This record gives sequence, structure tokens and C-alpha cells, in this order.
Amino acid sequence: MIIKPQFELKKHYNGLYLVSTPLGNLKDITFRAIEILTESDLILCEDTRISKILLEKYQIKSKLISNHKFNEKKNVSKIIEQLKSGKIISLISDAGTPSISDPGSVLVNECINNNIKVIPVPGPSAVAAAISVSGFSDKFLFCGFFPEKKQHLMSELKKLSEFKNSMVFFISPKKINKIIPEIKKYFSGRKIVFCREITKIFEEFIRKNVDELEPFDKEPKGELTVVISEKITNKNNSQKLSESDKNVIKKMIQKLSTKEITDILSHITNASKKDVYNYCLELKNEK
Repeated sequence: MIIKPQFELKKHYNGLYLVSTPLGNLKDITFRAIEILTESDLILCEDTRISKILLEKYQIKSKLISNHKFNEKKNVSKIIEQLKSGKIISLISDAGTPSISDPGSVLVNECINNNIKVIPVPGPSAVAAAISVSGFSDKFLFCGFFPEKKQHLMSELKKLSEFKNSMVFFISPKKINKIIPEIKKYFSGRKIVFCREITKIFEEFIRKNVDELEPFDKEPKGELTVVISEKITNKNNSQKLSESDKNVIKKMIQKLSTKEITDILSHITNASKKDVYNYCLELKNEK
């Protein structure tokens, strides 16, 4: 018996396909994405002018329908009717994975409410690309776009400044210089990477310490994907030993050496090695 590869056995069900498209370099598309788009009865896109460039390159003839933030709600009922009639419909964004800080969530939820299949076709993602090259912790929070009003922006940044892991967000090039002072205010001591034109000819990764940030001399070209590092612990500014730290050391002192206790405590607390070492000596001298 000949067993066919799994991809040949997979049937394309009718339903809504969320198809990831290239961030810039048109070669960054999967075979499956091309196949699904080719077989789609309709393709929903943000800007038909942008999407046509991709479809023409791969000779995809499926019908394009504009579906952006201004007409998304208006389109929903008609699209649901088409899906119920057995059509295969794909949703794409101008670049990357659809419905993440892009139109799509309204339609996805309506499909779920109507028991219509929603199938992801994974691929390029500006968020994943930015995190992968940042050098920061891979435990991260995706924040999307920030609020328009300054008061709401400051409130949001203040909350996020308490988050200890990395953060990723999108910023319009027109707004970046207005936000930089607020980033410096709330994320002092961290590192930052501005990812620009990802996968394109003029791809650029600008790496800075937050405290050294200055406004851009010229408005950057294209939307920026920005990654802020996790909180960086400065051992020189570490806290003095707490009572709980001291109790832990007292329990360890009978079984472990001073060096072993110092190494363990410095990794699991903010206490400095010097403070742990000195307290161990203090306990041993009391005997």
C-alpha cells in the first residue's frame, strides 16, 4: 500500500481562510497559501491595489473584494451568506497575518457565531520576525497600536511599564517622535529595537538603550515594529536581604557551603552576592 504525504490528503473545506502574506519580499509566501488563494471563490483584502501585485506574481485569478476597517462591519452579512452557500473565502491583509491589528476580527467572530469553519494558513508575521531578531526575552506581550489620545497613551504605558517581559507594538512613522519622550519616561533602563521595512531592500534594525533615545531626524519610511526589552536587573542596585531571604539562608547553612548558598540566592532573588556572602559569614561566626 502506498501512503500519500499528508498534504495531498488534506481537503480544502468551504469556510473562511486567514491567509498570511509576505511582509515585503514576495518570495515569503507558502505553497499552501498560494494553493488556497488560487482555489478561493473570493479574496477579502485591505487594499486591492496592494494585493493585486501579489496575486499577479503568482497568477492567482480569484476575485478580490475590498474589506477594510471602514467597511468591515457593512460587509459581514453578505460574506456570511456566501460562506453559508458553500464558498471558499480567504482573508488577507496588506502584509503579514490578518486580523492581528488589522481588519478581520469582526468577521472571524461572526463566523464562529454561525458555526462556519475558520482555518488559519500560517506564514509571515511582523511580530514574530521582530522578536526573533531582537535578542530580548522570547516571553513577550503584543500590544498592537497605542491609543490616539495622549492621556490614554500615558495611562497605557504606565501599566505596561510594570510588565517585566519583552513587549512588541506597532507605531506609525508620523507618530514615533511624539511617543519617544513617553517611552523614555516609562521604560528607562531597558533596551529597544526599531524594525523598519522588514524583508524589504532597505530593511533596518535600529538598536538603542531607551535612555539614549532621540527623535528621528527624518520621518522613517513605513510602519515601525518596535520591541522593548524585558526589565534589566542591575545587581549593583539590588535590594538588601529581606527576612524571607535570611530564613532561607538559615535553612541552607547547615547543608551547603557559603559559595553554594551565594550562587543560589543571587539567581532566585535580587540580593547581591556580597550581601548573601556576608550574612552567611555572620551566621557561622555566631556559632
